[in-house]
Amino acid sequence: MKLTLGFSPCPNDTFIFDALVNNKIDTGGLVFDMVLEDVQTLNEWAKQGRLHLSKISYGVLPLVLKEYIVLNSGGALGKGVGPLLITKDASTVINNESTVAIPGLNTTAHMLFSLAYPQVKNKVFKVFHEIENAVLSGSVDAGVIIHENRFTYHLKGLHKVADLGEYWETQTHAPIPLGGIVARRNLPVALIQQADKLIKQSVEHAYANHHEQLAEYVSMHSQEMSESVMRQHIDLYVNNYSVDLGAAGKKAVAAFIEVFEKINNTSIAKDNIFIAS
Repeated sequence: MKLTLGFSPCPNDTFIFDALVNNKIDTGGLVFDMVLEDVQTLNEWAKQGRLHLSKISYGVLPLVLKEYIVLNSGGALGKGVGPLLITKDASTVINNESTVAIPGLNTTAHMLFSLAYPQVKNKVFKVFHEIENAVLSGSVDAGVIIHENRFTYHLKGLHKVADLGEYWETQTHAPIPLGGIVARRNLPVALIQQADKLIKQSVEHAYANHHEQLAEYVSMHSQEMSESVMRQHIDLYVNNYSVDLGAAGKKAVAAFIEVFEKINNTSIAKDNIFIAS
């Protein structure tokens, strides 16, 4: 059977899915038709139920829970891995008059920013790699950056105002749910479980075989990053939660949904969020 699978070209995702999509593990007859897109595009597609399996930002999860169920493997959670709020001028004060660039409406970054800065209403939503230039040009007062920009923003003379992930950890005492892998609920449960186990095997294969040298698949989609930045990216976003969410990871996701409910003054049906192992 062929399943559509969407994930981003970022090093953490290509590291995780390399073995799965490049036939380095036995898939038991499953064929994956992969689509590489930025996470904001994948979020929008998830709201449309477009792909069988997809990486999404946990920021959009509450909006797609009727159509999708969360897998145990392949996601990104952790401590010290959250989005950063940056400015061009270190003396800039963020207040209710500030204009802030955010990497997508239904993203974890937006959720965490809204939690830390509920008074800011002037938001401009952009693709993540456009945000630094928006801050540098002065078209916005500040921006929320994610992915590899965390490691390079200072090289452009930009300044960190706040670590939004650190704020989340202080408030919730839970790891930060950044992105997860979801599967369409109309797929057979056994098939979803098989895909979940294969993703886990793919992560484990990457750890076992690419500790010293990164897979070519990672490098070819790395947008000309240096190997050191690619490794920083992988080390930060791929960890034990990527192998298996476990109880702590699931608790963090549940906490995230509760924060979403509070910020948006809504109620989300939270039954059966995760596929059984």
